[in-house]
Amino acid sequence: MLDLLERQHIPIWSNQRNEKDPIIFGGGPVLTANPEPFAPFLDVVLLGDGENLLPTFIDTVQNVKHLPRLEKLKSLALIPGLYVPKFYLPEYDSNGKLKTIKPIHKNIPHLISKQTWRGNTLSHSAIITPDAAWPNIHMVETVRSCPELCRFCLASYLTLPFRTSSLEDGLIPAVEKGLTATNRIGLLGASVTQHPQFNDLLNWLNEDCFDDIHLSISSVRAATVTAEMTKILARHSSKSLTIAIESGSERMRKIVNKKLSEEEIFMAAKYAIDGGLTNLKLYGMVGLPTELEEDVEATADLLLRIKRQISNLRLTLGVSTFVPKAHTPFQWNGVRPEAKTRLKLLAKKLKPNGIQLRPESYGWSVIQALLSRSDRRLAPVIAAVRGSHTSLGGWKKAYRQIQEEHVSQENYNPMPLAKLPAWDEIIHEDWNTSRVLPWSHIQGPLNPKVLIDHQKQALTQNVQLNSKE
Repeated sequence: MLDLLERQHIPIWSNQRNEKDPIIFGGGPVLTANPEPFAPFLDVVLLGDGENLLPTFIDTVQNVKHLPRLEKLKSLALIPGLYVPKFYLPEYDSNGKLKTIKPIHKNIPHLISKQTWRGNTLSHSAIITPDAAWPNIHMVETVRSCPELCRFCLASYLTLPFRTSSLEDGLIPAVEKGLTATNRIGLLGASVTQHPQFNDLLNWLNEDCFDDIHLSISSVRAATVTAEMTKILARHSSKSLTIAIESGSERMRKIVNKKLSEEEIFMAAKYAIDGGLTNLKLYGMVGLPTELEEDVEATADLLLRIKRQISNLRLTLGVSTFVPKAHTPFQWNGVRPEAKTRLKLLAKKLKPNGIQLRPESYGWSVIQALLSRSDRRLAPVIAAVRGSHTSLGGWKKAYRQIQEEHVSQENYNPMPLAKLPAWDEIIHEDWNTSRVLPWSHIQGPLNPKVLIDHQKQALTQNVQLNSKE
């Protein structure tokens, strides 16, 4: 983002822009969850779904384009879902802990509400190109959010409520539009197969007139996999099925609220091979709150048993380290350093037995946590690592330098900010639920008290399971 601004000769710091500079705005789930690390770079942040928010933003910009820059921003700050960081001031105590984030003008709202689209159609690809991450595929958003509410899941909690696109008004027209440009269709969503008319959509796509379609779907709930589903996918050139198990340990699945039994995992594997698919991809996680080494052993054991029972099914485990995400019940839990060795444990157990392991870099997970949990004091660090030094070591070096020197931050914020907190405090520490969070002025779908209750339910579940053992 900063490189793009510099290439266009736009100051990267919002308070250095003048009347000739454009309004720089951003949006999407990362900024909606916690915009603060990026706040000093952005004039406006769009919080939530874009269907209504983006047209409202554009109309307002057009209506106030004759006003001075400051007046434009004041007008935008009054629109629900539009966050103008320069009008909010963080305050810290003598220990550098965040006390509050308050508006500096009386008419500016104290809380900015994430906007939620409640129409009966969702999004689909606007551009199809061989240069995309998924080349030449027309992506159709089938559902938004997820009703399962796994305790760590940003895609579920931040985007509540669970919504589905209408079959007749949304999905079928979107697919038909995509087929004018490509024969590759991807059905997208956090829990695609929980669309109430998913089977109807599959049966429609299975008609003879669609024989040449290449169909792929994102991760599905294991409990929803059927023999008919895998046959239709195989018929339309899919080779793999992807399910998220999070952990092979039943104890951990209960703690994170993953409503999934081992029997359902095995049945999904059986349906995959019986339907003609050749690959089963599973998503897992290490370093979850309360996780023990034997829970990671259970994940390896589960995959090895699937491999033994269905030997001609190619297995892949994609595994990441738990990263706390804003607006989820586990936002108060830190990254666990032992996750690094647990990734190695899985590699040791699985690779020699013909199971492909795709681990996300532990270092990258740490950087994610830094971005996820920091406030706007992180901005100078982001500026320092742009263009180079993007390894974990580079981030640590930049963080330490700015922390030790307490570099003057007046170049991007006219109000002085407190010194950067300790690295481990942001990355690894479990936070008290009474702590003022950097995103406390962003109103998500659920009240923080509800998130605390969900966290307590997880921890109570852990105590109950341990007492039974």
